[in-house]
Order: sequence, then C-alpha cells, then structure tokens
Amino acid sequence: ERHMGIVKAVCISEIRGVAKENVGEGLLIEDHGLEKDAHAGTWHRQVSLLSYEAMENFRAQGAPVREGSFGENLLVSGFDFKKYPIGTRFCCGEAVLEITQVGKACHQGCEIRRQTGDCIMPREGVFAKVIKGGPVRVGDVMTRQLSAAVLVCSDKGSRGIREDASGPAAVSLLEHAGYQIFANEIIPDEQDEIEKKLVEWTDERKPDVVFTLGGTGLSGRDVTPEATLHVADR
Repeated sequence: ERHMGIVKAVCISEIRGVAKENVGEGLLIEDHGLEKDAHAGTWHRQVSLLSYEAMENFRAQGAPVREGSFGENLLVSGFDFKKYPIGTRFCCGEAVLEITQVGKACHQGCEIRRQTGDCIMPREGVFAKVIKGGPVRVGDVMTRQLSAAVLVCSDKGSRGIREDASGPAAVSLLEHAGYQIFANEIIPDEQDEIEKKLVEWTDERKPDVVFTLGGTGLSGRDVTPEATLHVADR
C-alpha cells in the first residue's frame, strides 16, 4: 500500500455550488480550511480531497472535466482516498489533514452531473479538517501518517488496582516515531475480550499495526498469544 502521493492541483472558489479553480498554491489554516475558499470554516468538511487517478479515469471516458471540476480543494496522485477510514491523517509539509467524511451526496443541480450524467465526488471524494496549518502547492509530497493501536491486557490494571506504565510508554515511543495513535485501552486477561477487541480494531479502525502489552507471560492468566493467534492469519 502506498504511503506517499503528489499534489496535482490546489483549487478554491469564493462562492459555493460552482467548480473550483486551480490556483497552484494556497495556505491551509488550522481548524478552518484553505484560505479564501468558500467551504472553509469551523466544521468537519473544511477541505475536500480527490484522487487524481479517479479524475483522469473519468476524463478518459470523454467527460469534459478539469482540475477543480468536482469541487475538490486538493487533487492528489497516488492515493485512493475512499479506502481510508475516518481519522486517517495525511501530512503535506507542515500541514496535517484528518479525514472526517468519506463521500457525499451531490448538491441539487450539480453542474458536472448535469453535463455528463455522472459525478465521482460522492463515491471517490473525502473531506478533512485541518489539524495543523501550513502552505500547500502543486508538486508537494503528501504522505499518509502510519497509525497504531495499543492494547494493554492486565487484570489489575483494568480494575485500577495497579497503575499501568507500559501503555503510556508505548504511546510515547510510537508518537515519537511519527505514528498516529488510533486507540489505547486496558482490558482484563480474558481471551474472548482480547479477541473481540483485536477484531474490532483491525476491522473498523484499520490501524497499520496493533501492539499488545501485558498478558504475554507464562502464567495461566496470560492468554494474549492464544487470543492473537486465534484471530490472526497470514
């Protein structure tokens, strides 16, 4: 799976409901969006992103589309955005974007749908909020931030009888290494609970890696290896 893409267009429009124009560069403002764009604001759809390949495939079918036609702010080559879960983060220079919505319904009177009979934004586009601002321009490299989840399996820790230091230590190490932490929990040494949590995280949150701590010794209550093997495959 790819972790890097290239920004192909930076598009804005000062009014809503129209195609955007590729202006080549812009400024992403924290918790706001792309400067001077009508869709910026303190809401969850501050920036829209679309795969360059999806737009090119649509254009290859004879559709008269160009950069910004679907109302996207950032057109990026190398990522199939619709495949990433909500919460996935992308970095571009200093800026950090976090996916908040995948797809959308076309607004009434969508110009592209009227002209071509179809619009790819509902199934291909995603929306994001700006976690950290910074400049963005055509040709910039965009990277996907790798994600991790930390699961501590501890009877005493889950009941608050013993303070767990391993979970915070793992989170600190992972964040220092550049990982986004999707989840961090403590649960008891119960095999069915461990299995359920591992399946829930990997199926729904889809982190790149899950770290389990505690419950990995040789006592009868340490069943994390058995739980992991039971839900894992090659």
